[in-house]
Amino acid sequence: MGGKNKQRTKGNVRPSNSGRAAELLAKEQGTVPGFIGFGTFQSDLGYVPAIQGAEEIDSLVDSDFRMVLRKLSKKDVTTKLKAMQEFGTMCTERDTEIVKGVLPYWPRIFCKISLDHDRRVREATQQAFEKLILKVKKHLAPYLKTVMGYWLMAQCDAYAPAASAAKDAFEAAFPPSKQPEAIAFCKDEVLSVLQDHLIRETPDTLSDPQTVPEEEREAKFFRVVTCSLLALKKLLCLLPDTELDSLEEKFKSLLSQNKFWKYGKHSIPQIRSAYFELVSALCQRIPRLMKDEASKVSSSVLLSIDDSDPIVCPALWEAVLYTLTTIKDCWLHVNAKKSVFPKLSAVVREGGRGLATVIYPYLLPFISKLPQSITAPKLDFFKNFLTSLVAGLSTERIKTSLSECSAVVCAFFECLRFIMQQNLGEEDIEEMLINDQLIPFIDEVLKDPRLQDGQLFDHLAETLSSWETKADMEKDDKIASNLEKVLLNFWERLSEICAEKIDEPEADVKSVLGVSSLLQVLQKPKSSLKSNKKIVKVRFADEMPESNKENEKCVSSEGENSEGSELMAEPPASHPCSDVISPLRKKPLEDLVCRLAEMSINYVNDQKSEQHLRFLSTLLTSFSSTQVFKVLLGDEKERIIKSKPPEIATLILRNPAVQFLYQKLIGWLNEEQRKEASFLVDILYSALCCCDNNKERKDVLDNLTEEDLKWNSVVQIIEKACSSSDKHALVIPWLKGDVLGEKLVTLADHLCNKDLESTVSSESHFSEGWTLLRLVLSQHVKNDYLIGEVYVERIIVKLHETLSKATKLSEAENNDSSVSFICDVAFHYFSSAKGCLLLPSSEDLLLTVFQLCAQSKEKTHLPDFLICKLKNTWLSGVNLLVHQTGSTTDKQSTFLHLSALWLKNQVQSSSLDIKSLQCLLSAVDDLLNKLLESEDTSLLGGYIGSVMPNNNEWEKMRQSLPIQWLHRPLLEGRLSLNYECFKTDFKEDDTKKLPSHLCTSALLSKMILVALKKETVLENNELEKIIAELLYSLQWCEELDNPPSFLTGFCEMLQKMNITYDNLCGLGNTSGLLQLLFNRSREHGTLWSLIIAKLILSRSVSSEEVKRHYRRKEGFFPLTEGNMHTIQSLCPFLSKEDKKEFIAQCIPALLAWTKEDLCSINGGFGHLAIFNSCLQTRSIDDGELLHGILKILICWKKDHEDIFLFSCNLSEVSPEILGVNIEIIRFLSLFLKYCSSPLAESEWDFIMCSMLAWLETTSENHALYSVPLIQLFACVSCDLACELSAFFNSTTRDTIGALPVNLISEWKEFFSQGIHSLLLPLLVTVTAGESKDTSETSFQNAMLKPMCETLTYIPKDQLLSYKLPARLVAGQKTNLPEHLQTLLNTLAPLLLFRARPVQIAVYHMLYKLMPELPQYDQDNLKSYGDEEEEPALSPPAALMSLLSTQEDLLENVLGCFPVGQIVTIKPLSEDFCYVLGYLLTWKLILTFFKASSSQLRALYSMYLRKTKSLNKLLYHLFRLMPENPTYAETTIELSNKEPKTFFTEELQLSIRETTTLPYHVPHLACSVYHMTLKDLPAMVRLWWNSSEKRVFNIVDRFTSKYVSNVLSFQEISSVQTSTQLFNGMTVKARATTREVMATYSIEDIVIELIIQLPSNYPLGSITVESGKRVGVAVQQWRNWMLQLSTYLTHQNGSIMEGLALWKNNVDKRFEGVEDCMICFSVIHGFNYSLPKKACRTCKKKFHSACLYKWFTSSNKSTCPLCRETFF
Repeated sequence: MGGKNKQRTKGNVRPSNSGRAAELLAKEQGTVPGFIGFGTFQSDLGYVPAIQGAEEIDSLVDSDFRMVLRKLSKKDVTTKLKAMQEFGTMCTERDTEIVKGVLPYWPRIFCKISLDHDRRVREATQQAFEKLILKVKKHLAPYLKTVMGYWLMAQCDAYAPAASAAKDAFEAAFPPSKQPEAIAFCKDEVLSVLQDHLIRETPDTLSDPQTVPEEEREAKFFRVVTCSLLALKKLLCLLPDTELDSLEEKFKSLLSQNKFWKYGKHSIPQIRSAYFELVSALCQRIPRLMKDEASKVSSSVLLSIDDSDPIVCPALWEAVLYTLTTIKDCWLHVNAKKSVFPKLSAVVREGGRGLATVIYPYLLPFISKLPQSITAPKLDFFKNFLTSLVAGLSTERIKTSLSECSAVVCAFFECLRFIMQQNLGEEDIEEMLINDQLIPFIDEVLKDPRLQDGQLFDHLAETLSSWETKADMEKDDKIASNLEKVLLNFWERLSEICAEKIDEPEADVKSVLGVSSLLQVLQKPKSSLKSNKKIVKVRFADEMPESNKENEKCVSSEGENSEGSELMAEPPASHPCSDVISPLRKKPLEDLVCRLAEMSINYVNDQKSEQHLRFLSTLLTSFSSTQVFKVLLGDEKERIIKSKPPEIATLILRNPAVQFLYQKLIGWLNEEQRKEASFLVDILYSALCCCDNNKERKDVLDNLTEEDLKWNSVVQIIEKACSSSDKHALVIPWLKGDVLGEKLVTLADHLCNKDLESTVSSESHFSEGWTLLRLVLSQHVKNDYLIGEVYVERIIVKLHETLSKATKLSEAENNDSSVSFICDVAFHYFSSAKGCLLLPSSEDLLLTVFQLCAQSKEKTHLPDFLICKLKNTWLSGVNLLVHQTGSTTDKQSTFLHLSALWLKNQVQSSSLDIKSLQCLLSAVDDLLNKLLESEDTSLLGGYIGSVMPNNNEWEKMRQSLPIQWLHRPLLEGRLSLNYECFKTDFKEDDTKKLPSHLCTSALLSKMILVALKKETVLENNELEKIIAELLYSLQWCEELDNPPSFLTGFCEMLQKMNITYDNLCGLGNTSGLLQLLFNRSREHGTLWSLIIAKLILSRSVSSEEVKRHYRRKEGFFPLTEGNMHTIQSLCPFLSKEDKKEFIAQCIPALLAWTKEDLCSINGGFGHLAIFNSCLQTRSIDDGELLHGILKILICWKKDHEDIFLFSCNLSEVSPEILGVNIEIIRFLSLFLKYCSSPLAESEWDFIMCSMLAWLETTSENHALYSVPLIQLFACVSCDLACELSAFFNSTTRDTIGALPVNLISEWKEFFSQGIHSLLLPLLVTVTAGESKDTSETSFQNAMLKPMCETLTYIPKDQLLSYKLPARLVAGQKTNLPEHLQTLLNTLAPLLLFRARPVQIAVYHMLYKLMPELPQYDQDNLKSYGDEEEEPALSPPAALMSLLSTQEDLLENVLGCFPVGQIVTIKPLSEDFCYVLGYLLTWKLILTFFKASSSQLRALYSMYLRKTKSLNKLLYHLFRLMPENPTYAETTIELSNKEPKTFFTEELQLSIRETTTLPYHVPHLACSVYHMTLKDLPAMVRLWWNSSEKRVFNIVDRFTSKYVSNVLSFQEISSVQTSTQLFNGMTVKARATTREVMATYSIEDIVIELIIQLPSNYPLGSITVESGKRVGVAVQQWRNWMLQLSTYLTHQNGSIMEGLALWKNNVDKRFEGVEDCMICFSVIHGFNYSLPKKACRTCKKKFHSACLYKWFTSSNKSTCPLCRETFF
């Protein structure tokens, strides 16, 4: 049970043997730091309490802490990390006493875990230690000596966060003043620990070799050694001087160990770096001991001088300096010339090997510490040293690194100055330094521009300055003369190398640039070195102190000299003043400049050297003196004075600079081939500097501007002036002067009229001119224009004039016009004019630019890129204006005032189309967003106020809106009218222009949307007024019957721009809006009333809110049009109680009116209209009340019968009488709809007789339907007829009992007959007229809906007996009687009528006729029997000719789409009517087909096959049927039910219902496909099998998924429910297996057949399987099975019909009729005939159809059996 590898039981924490041994050792010897045993698991370094009675104490520690301490001994890093974090948290949260209990165990854990391999664990340990210290404070003291060594090491951890955490813990324990004391207290223990780590420990003693990988062990050991060395350094630095002596012996023993000195050559750079840091600290703190070990120190440090590791280098060089300072005789222990200097030389030659910034600052202190004995011979040593330095500069790394290059240059000059100072007077050294080092060094740098970045010239200037200052101030003449001699030598040699560089025909560009830069720096010796802190400056004293303890202590460990290392003995006053050039420099520098200038001008004159001319330019920029210009002129005489004005001529004679300008410079500037001339302009400025005053400069420049200068040069002169304030000061008088101003105005005029000139100057001149204009307008100095303000104004006027003409040009002309350039100039002008006030002309320019942007492209003819430029231009202008106006609110901007007026005029002029309005709104949006930025909050509100029309203007715009909007509310009964007001209409030419009201409301709404972003305050309820007008516009658009496309586009545009009621109300306070709307509704009625209804309907306003505005119902009476419309609109939302109150007010008013009062608004008409509105909402359920009103109407008829428009001419009837009739008819319709109580016979008579009389009036006045009220009268009359038809159509036996006795018979015999005898001719008449607009949404066709709906109720017998005027087609084959053919010929074409109601009504009427028509063909069937060809018979010819027309139309609509791609037909479009008519025609044909007998069906199907009509239909259906023909609402239903599809649900073709219109065509297509599959399965199968593969798959997939199941179920159900009885055959069906089983028995013969329907029925073949078979031969049996299979596959009928056919065939066989030997069947499978045609030879009989096929396919006329000729 107890194997070796068995896991220990959980909770068994008894240590292993080694752990117990460690415990015993501890008991015997006391605390042994660092001794650990192996703990609870194998190979796991565990925690063991190593003090006496450990187990007892262990049990005293808090249990949570004990658990955490145990976790800390685990090996897993994550466990240790979490445990340490938990330990820290517990130290913070637990009581001090509990935490103190942990202290005896903490040191051992800390010492072990602070050296952990994982850095996160080390960091967490120090953080936890800090929390422990903060809790226990001074109680840590007894354990301090144990932890201090490891604590110091932790502070030197290579992982910065861990080191930082350790330092924080140390500072938490000891304030800075106490730290040395704490260190001193533990010094012995610390030193012992560190010494052990450095001398005794190895990777294998620090970590367990069995569990820790070698790589990890070594990494830990190297880290511990590095930390120990650094900790030792920290110990030395922190220990007070008094404590150092006591440790001397221990340090002595450490230094005596060879292992310690070997660390200097260790392979790990971190260890070497720590070692050298420690050596520096030892030299600093214990110099005596280091001197004793001089040989080891010297060789260890100095021989490592070429260590080029970036980690080691700073510490190494610090150690080198400390070694040289501390150990004076260090050179005795190493061979400088063989061992040290070659290594140093190699490092320096290689440019410091990438560490120049670290190494080179140490070079000067290094050579300053070298004794003379070592450097002898001096000349060679210093020469080699400096040569090495210069060689280092040529390495690629130095050249590419600016910082390294600077370090090398700096070190070179420091060392040069030091060597010069130390050896002044020694000519050989002086010459070597200047001739062999400095001059070649400068020469080298001049050739390579990359080295010039290292501030060489600045260092050179500083070096020269120091020598010059010393020479000037030195009291010792000898030293001064030596320095002067050195300087003289330097200038001579410098002059030679500079001249050498310049004195070449093809001077090197880099060298010439270098010479220029050098001379500039020497001319103005301002040092840029001071700003760069990393460059160390060294000032030299006459004598170098040999030992400077301050310096020794302050060499920083970072490798840079801190301020203490600057060897300062020179007073600050000795620095040369940067503005004053020493005489020792001035003369030689001027001579050099003149010499170089003379050389350059010679090359320019002789060889036209561009390079020398550029050099001359830079030279003159720094040295612009008359002396230099004299040199440049040479011996040339003045040649050009005569042509100049006297003041210029005088100036030329007197001033060489001006003479040079005219004689040389102008010629250079005007050279045609010159591309770049900015450096020549610099020479011009240099010449101007030599003029005595501003007047002279202005005269010269004016003269040059008038005569000599090109525009390009003027541009460059001004650009230079803008870039430099000194240069600008020289040319201010010229810039502001008249000459330049006039010249610029002329230029602007020339540029703007460029297009009109016949001769156009070059493109370059053109662009230079625009550049110049842009420059002078956009550049500002101290918030002032560059040129005179008056000229700025004149230039802008020119630009404005040109821009105003832009709209007159074409787009192509504008592409090349000046507009683009004007935009650029104006944009820069506006963008830059921050402090300048805008000039009046610039505001005009801004307005024009704004107008160009706010108009559509069609109007402005501007290309897109110009519009974009213009937009940026005016936005920058408005931006300037807004921020300017913020400070000057007194005077309103001209631009804002004029732009507001322009906008107002634009929207009120009714000349905008959608695109124009969109452009306008977009521009206004941008403008207002800019105005929002203004500090002046009233600015935006004022602007909106300026655009806002007054009340009269609004009223005028509302009245100008076309009034067609009234059509729909009138038809729907939402509003009532009794006067004719339909005068304004859309004009033909205005079909694209938006009415001004729409534009204005859209513009102001857009403005408000922007304004409300910043809560702008608007005055005079402007917000409510604007929202009200927007609602008016939107309601007007919504109410239009058939809105033109530009109006629907307008509404879509508003949506896109978020201009909606919700957005506007959501942003502002609209509390007064509803009151405003209500007041307007009471005052004006019409649209205002509908707006309130719309708001309530869209739930924007609750009916309760509206209720507050009409507290008293009496307030609405006496009735006005406004009051009546308000009540009518509110009716749907009022409570029953409110409606009852209104009705109560109306009833008395209906009783006592005279004839005149009946027709007025405040009389019968108005009150009946309100009553109808209440009744329309089904809120009146009081039967007595309704009967009472009916009786009142009957009384009206008795008293004032002439008011009732019975059978009269409406052309002379007043609108008032029409109005009251409409309301009476409306009431009667609603009465029939909602009154449930029975009517008396007299009441029925009144209603029905009135209805018929009104219908007669309607029929007689069809010519007047264009008059809206008459159209409305026709609608309501037909509505009443429709209601009556629907009422009588829906009567049942139960309801008939409540009706008067003879009512039904009267209805059928008289009234129904009367209705249809009026309406059917009316339909023909109305549809015969050539109407422009036949769509059902048109008001002109409004009466079609009720009329057509009424016609759908026409009884079949009336239809069959009705005789229309004869309409027959010549050559039309038909078996129908004349009156039926006429009916078909009249109605069938109406299936193509453009109005859907007509199509549906005609369909319903013809649908009733279809089953009656086949019998006429059946009577003539015998004539089709035995023709010797395939017989075919056409379905009704009227339908087929219609179908032919429709097929052509459908081909245009759908032909371009591939089969299978779903085409969505837009409802009520022209295409919709074509598709609807086509599908309805097919429904009629299929209905006709279904009603036919089997024989007829065969003939009809043959006809369809020949015409290929069915194929076309099927292709179209698969473009029209949806991919997923399920009802949308089926998703709500339970998933276990079969989903409803267009195949399972019957299509209800309703005339009035328009909500399902989008589904009409898809549903109808599915319905037709369903009928086709059901009634013509064989033909569909034939088509499917012959179709291409893609179509084949689409059809198969769709049919299998959606149709097969439905059809299979219907087929099986029809078998199950069939009442057809067969003599001798029984048929059964199994729905689950989709099988039909037929058993045929005659005498002893029993035949059982099983018919299996396929999954893709009816496309797939029906399989016939055999069941029982008794008394039938196998061959005969196979024949019969084949026959049945053939019948079922090829006959267009049901399974029952196929079985009946097969049974007949078998019966005939048993009766003795022989099979046809072609088809092996008695009865023909297609035309159902018997074999009749007999061969005269063999006497066999055949079907005539079979023989015909045999003869045509074999091309022979022989008998199939005996092969004799068939007669």
